[in-house]
Amino acid sequence: MTDNLRRLSAEGVAIWLDDLSRARLDSGNLAELVRDKEIVGVTTNPAIFQKAISGKDDYNAQLRDLAVREVTVEEAVRMITVQDVRRACDVLKPVYVASNHVDGRVSIEVDPRLAHKTEPTVAEARQLWWLVDRRNLFIKIPATKAGLPAISQAISEGISVNVTLIFSLERYKAVMDAYLTGLERAKEAGLNLAEIESVASFFVSRVDTEIDGRLDKLGTDEAKALRGKAGLANARLAFEAYEEVVASDRWKALAAAGANPQRPLWASTGVKDPAYKDTLYVDELVVAGTVNTMPEATLEAVADHGDIHGDAVRGTYDAARADLAALEQLGVSYDEVVQLLEDEGVEKFETSWNELLDSVQKELQRLRP
Repeated sequence: MTDNLRRLSAEGVAIWLDDLSRARLDSGNLAELVRDKEIVGVTTNPAIFQKAISGKDDYNAQLRDLAVREVTVEEAVRMITVQDVRRACDVLKPVYVASNHVDGRVSIEVDPRLAHKTEPTVAEARQLWWLVDRRNLFIKIPATKAGLPAISQAISEGISVNVTLIFSLERYKAVMDAYLTGLERAKEAGLNLAEIESVASFFVSRVDTEIDGRLDKLGTDEAKALRGKAGLANARLAFEAYEEVVASDRWKALAAAGANPQRPLWASTGVKDPAYKDTLYVDELVVAGTVNTMPEATLEAVADHGDIHGDAVRGTYDAARADLAALEQLGVSYDEVVQLLEDEGVEKFETSWNELLDSVQKELQRLRP
């Protein structure tokens, strides 16, 4: 059942797990996935931590100690999440070494309540980088307008960044520019560019969910024919934009100085619509030099019945543009959709974070002597 995963890796796609919990660490499950299922990285987000921690006994011992110390709930949540991420970094360290520091990465996100604040985002990125204290860490910074200068600043200080919540092609181009700006500053400061890594997380399934809903309301044959096409078209055109950047003189100068490319990462690859094949956003986004981060259910589906048939991205750009143009002709506004998805993405992560704070606060109160 792992042949498909091996084939995917052989095509140049790094397979990352979009999940983390203390139970997964304590049981050795993460190590097993690294050993047996081609997993070479881990991503987390506030929703993942909220699900992992809330109502689970795995964290009781640490929660009890934190309660005794009478720490704030914010500190408690950070100590808990940092411990899980640090342990995951240690599990992935052999991959980090074997891949020449490209993979073996684990991501932790800045407080989502800071998404529209540049300086606090940079300050938290520095703190998390220091707290986890592992070179194979990624700090996740959202691709909001306020996040862009924070990305450049973090990169300029040698902090490796996973840029998250990217939905639009225009914003993705701004993210790549922010990365290059950060590298140029790092070079001027005398940092070793080879030690700085970054990925740009381009969200896929949420685009289809929102646009398909609008197409269903139209109900025409033309609308029905476009269902399930927007997410792939958007991602494929993002890769075209990436190719344009890595072909530029600006990038070539940085690469000559030892810089690493900011790999596109396909996020939100779990299929939301049961009418679609559950491996759709893996099978159809195969292209070398990318990352696909999957929830475990998608990982198992790919292992069981994925259809890995080589490069599924290059050569599709004209068709992708035609699909997005057809949506506009039907009155489905691309700009409106991607802005809505960014706003909702920030709001959802903030909601998950607040729910996590609430549940941890209750546990601290219960365990405090």
